[in-house]
Amino acid sequence: MSLQRHNPAELSPPTGFSHAVTASGTRLVFLAGQTALDTEGKVVGTTLPEQFETALTNLLAALAAAGGTPHDLARVTVYATDVADYRAHAVELGRIWRRLAGRDYPAMAVIGVVRLWDDACLVEVDGTAVLP
Repeated sequence: MSLQRHNPAELSPPTGFSHAVTASGTRLVFLAGQTALDTEGKVVGTTLPEQFETALTNLLAALAAAGGTPHDLARVTVYATDVADYRAHAVELGRIWRRLAGRDYPAMAVIGVVRLWDDACLVEVDGTAVLP
């Protein structure tokens, strides 16, 4: 399996993401959207960074259950109920990402949404991984 990250010089420098990722491997893993729910289905945390950490931890747990690691992530989408709040916490969210998933950034997007399934959730994360 191989993931190659592409960040062309003619595009703005990527911070916390890659502009494009090419993948070769034998298995695709489609990861469902994960929020800040604990094992009892209760929302953990009241701030975006707290919820982001739990949502990312949940996504990585689902990926590990499928046999993958953070390095295998080719694409991640973040859905935020308040993009301004997401931007305001970008440095802290980046530290959380690096601590949990490392520095091999997938292609990423942040999408502003009106609300998520659970009213108390501020962020949801889904993704696609390519495994050997």
